[in-house]
Amino acid sequence: MISSLAGTVESVGLNQAVIAVSGFGMQFSATPQTLAGLRTGEPGRVLTTLVVREDSMTLFGFATPDEKEVFEVLLGVSGVGPRLALAVLAVHDPETVRIAAHAGDDKAFTKVPGIGPKGARRIVLELADKLVPTGAPVPAPADGGDAADAQPWLDPVLEALTGLGWTERDADKAVRDTVAHEPELEESGDVASVLRATLRHLGQGQSARSGRS
Repeated sequence: MISSLAGTVESVGLNQAVIAVSGFGMQFSATPQTLAGLRTGEPGRVLTTLVVREDSMTLFGFATPDEKEVFEVLLGVSGVGPRLALAVLAVHDPETVRIAAHAGDDKAFTKVPGIGPKGARRIVLELADKLVPTGAPVPAPADGGDAADAQPWLDPVLEALTGLGWTERDADKAVRDTVAHEPELEESGDVASVLRATLRHLGQGQSARSGRS
């Protein structure tokens, strides 16, 4: 069983990447968040899960053990295949999935493309005793109504990040975290500067999580 890949990153796409391992190019699918931590031509490492079907063998990559664990638990839910499980993690981080399942918040899962109300309820029922929050509840994204008026640079930055593959939730959190650490960015109001700093922040966050794994 292939439990991880470590080598030189050969390519990074919108939903998959290739890492060269001992002369072999190993392709895997992953969330935008995981792919954001990989750079073509540089060393990269991901944890992996191999999903075997009658007509295919597909490798899925993860930046952290928690992401991999939640993915594998989701695979145990009836009606949830690997692509849908990966879509859940593209919309919600692992801790948010744990909190939603533990709290019976089926609406959180209806935010994932391909999951309707019935499917969301089934997921919550089947995950209730399998996923337990590991930390403090994840705060909900701040209301962007009044903030958009006071921060005219915010919408263009969020639009650029979602265009690059991040979810609105992750993009909003990353921007606010970045501005909190570098308040001078908010004062300048320069879209390009905020975007560059946020991308740097996202990359560092992924690298740190990969290092701990």
